[in-house]
Amino acid sequence: MISTQLIIFCINPRCNNPINPMGDSVCASCQTPLVHRYLWATGSLSAQISPGTKVADRYEVIKQQIWLDTQPGLPSDVPEELPTAVIPYLRLYQERLHLPQAYGFASNLEEDEDTTDILLLENAPIDKTGNIYPTIVEAWEQATAVRQVYWLWQILQLWTPLSELGLSHSLLLADNLRVQGWCVRLLELYQTPADEKLSLQNLGECWQFWVVSAKASVAKGLQNIVQQMCETEIELEAINIQLNNLLLAAAAELPLVLKVAGSTDIGPIMAQNEDACYPNTLSDLDEPLLRHLSIVCDGIGGHEGGEVASQLAVQSIKLQIRALLAEVTEQTGLVPPELLQEQLEASLRVVNNLICARNNEQKRQGKERMATTIVMALQVPQRVQTSTGWQSNNTHELYLANVGDSRAYWITRNYCQLLTVDDDVATREVRFAKSLYRKALFRPDASALTQALGTRNSESLRLKVQRFIVEEDGILLLCSDGLSDNNWVEQSWQNYAIPVLTGQLTIEDAVRNWINLANEKNGRDNTSVVLTYCRVSPEYIVPVTPALPEEIIEAEIQEEEEELQEPTSFTESSQTLLDLDLDLGIPEEPILSPDIPPTLITKPNRGKRLVMLGGVLALLVGGTSLGLFAWWQINPQGFQQICRQLPQRVQQLCLPGE
Repeated sequence: MISTQLIIFCINPRCNNPINPMGDSVCASCQTPLVHRYLWATGSLSAQISPGTKVADRYEVIKQQIWLDTQPGLPSDVPEELPTAVIPYLRLYQERLHLPQAYGFASNLEEDEDTTDILLLENAPIDKTGNIYPTIVEAWEQATAVRQVYWLWQILQLWTPLSELGLSHSLLLADNLRVQGWCVRLLELYQTPADEKLSLQNLGECWQFWVVSAKASVAKGLQNIVQQMCETEIELEAINIQLNNLLLAAAAELPLVLKVAGSTDIGPIMAQNEDACYPNTLSDLDEPLLRHLSIVCDGIGGHEGGEVASQLAVQSIKLQIRALLAEVTEQTGLVPPELLQEQLEASLRVVNNLICARNNEQKRQGKERMATTIVMALQVPQRVQTSTGWQSNNTHELYLANVGDSRAYWITRNYCQLLTVDDDVATREVRFAKSLYRKALFRPDASALTQALGTRNSESLRLKVQRFIVEEDGILLLCSDGLSDNNWVEQSWQNYAIPVLTGQLTIEDAVRNWINLANEKNGRDNTSVVLTYCRVSPEYIVPVTPALPEEIIEAEIQEEEEELQEPTSFTESSQTLLDLDLDLGIPEEPILSPDIPPTLITKPNRGKRLVMLGGVLALLVGGTSLGLFAWWQINPQGFQQICRQLPQRVQQLCLPGE
């Protein structure tokens, strides 16, 4: 059926007149923001459907295989038994930043024709106007040197998870690899033919046509890497190391100026603020960590519970990151991203054990147990020799970790990207291939948390730490669900972030404006917002703090080391104290909905020991409050100084014997 009028339906179920012209931003009747959800229709059949066709009285075919859901507030069609083709999309939901997600099916296109179901994918590389993003081939020559290497590095990180599911063929099809700025995004997943055994050689052969036209500063390095992939049976780890070194050397050519601001607000309804953040406008104005670390925590457990957990998490992470950065600066070579990721994972387990121990000591059970979500970002300033041969003080690495439903977004003048995945029931149902995400959202317990710090011992945590490279101007937004609920970040980012990027608004004012929006739209909760403005080009004149010269950075590091006294580093013989079981065959129950039956989680054993860097030993010993006591013994003055900054009830968690 050919449509004669392009319309979009309001998602508000209580709207009296939900029909609106397509392209309007808000509903004319109820002022609810309208959702324009563009989908990628898979399969050869979908490619035969002409633009202008309306499918299933719902989907407008905008362009070949690009459909618009005109009724995004309704559940999509999903069979009771999920087809085999959809399972890989669900299993790989954690990679949603790079991969599309299953949305639903369109079937019976013509009443008199027996057709095969068409799988519809959301989160596909399609922009807000319905245009598909360019391929890597199309964007390659215009890309900077660091971006060219960064694209290849992302593909290499996807090689293993896709290969494990027999999908590595998806990374060899040039038309399937699209780019949204820095980010590589796949149109769809393709099964590797059963008679083909793909290897790094196949990937290298795909890349060799691109690196011929790579930027001069990275061309030789890329050609050497690709040659090894094509001509030798080299291990993935070896290629990963070489490509990472080239990536960091290329990124370090760029300047990097960081400006961070944050604040937390009780909101118009709540009796107390269970959120905590770093930095906070009320404090933390001159700390050396300020340009490198940002944290948002959303406490759970009510008065003298959630707020204690969130504040303790912030202070504990700060202590550990000080020690970690001090240790990193002492290294003569680059610290591998895998090791830094392991350190951050271990830091989160430390926080978890501290809160869990206090719960056990106070005999808190069920919903009485205090806990906290966390989203944290760490910019690690490693020294490296750049591609053109000079020594740089910063590799532009940004590490991101989250537990719970506090979120991180990367925002530029052109797009807003959600970087994290919520730990909630809806996500769990997708990861275990039980439901499509949109269908899972209709569950009454969809938003119930399945993970938070402090509810169970650290072995129960399923953690993922991501590494990004800051190679463009942008804003990293960390926030609690007081802002992110109901998609207000996605709906408001242009009004609140672009003025900062164009120098029309300070980052402090942007934080306050976003909190005001949250109080107006999601006023039932506390709200925390931390913004990090990252500038790598002098294109815009923005009120930011100048980058510190090397001697000042070194002085700050020396001061931190003196405060911590001599951080304890672990030797090989002491590693056995820190082994953490990563085979998570344990129940994962919703924290806020204890009546839901438990579901088993399995995660492959990575076969690596966690070697914690300086200053973290004490908090890991035994996974109890004994860890705090040991840290206190190592550095009593520094530890007590930090703990005395906390409220009285939190001090009781930190100061042994007081």
